[in-house]
Amino acid sequence: MLNNDILRRVRYAFDINDDDMINTFAAADREVNRAQISDWLKKEDDSAFVACPDIILAVFLNGFINTQRGKKDGVQPAPEKRLTNNLIFRKLRIALNLQDDDIIQMLATVDCAISKHELSAFFRKPDHRQYRDCKDQVLRNFLHGMQLKYRPDAEGAAKPAIVKPASKATTKPAPKAASIPSPKPASKKETQTSTSKPAFSWDKYK
Repeated sequence: MLNNDILRRVRYAFDINDDDMINTFAAADREVNRAQISDWLKKEDDSAFVACPDIILAVFLNGFINTQRGKKDGVQPAPEKRLTNNLIFRKLRIALNLQDDDIIQMLATVDCAISKHELSAFFRKPDHRQYRDCKDQVLRNFLHGMQLKYRPDAEGAAKPAIVKPASKATTKPAPKAASIPSPKPASKKETQTSTSKPAFSWDKYK
């Protein structure tokens, strides 16, 4: 896939405007201007189209991780000079804090069936015997599923069903039923929920 296409798809899926694009690059310590972004986002048949190099897409994805998960103090990871589909997939997974089941479900929404074993092979180190290259079609399907998940108002996305209010009853109310004992309140442990995102560490993904 073209880096420009990936940049366009991420921008569209999260409705990122030009100012936020600039801020995303800045989150990875890279300064870009509006004109550069405009040229990278143009279609290939536009005379002003400028190809997006691997290192630029890597910077953007690193910045996307920082804006989504929180930027850690200290030295930031150097952007890769050469990107693969596997690395792009991995960076998006980190940014969105996706588990295997989340990704499998996203792919299922675009009729792409994959097992956990197949999925895990994409995130192995290249020298691992079970490592597998992520083909363009898999990455394209993931980006499409990502769009449907995070921007459900997009064309072709499944919109939530509208529940119509129940019509008013026209018959006499039924006799009052005998009271039923209230269920035992849930324990403090059962009702506790966590609203904070898990702490992110680059070291976990080295």
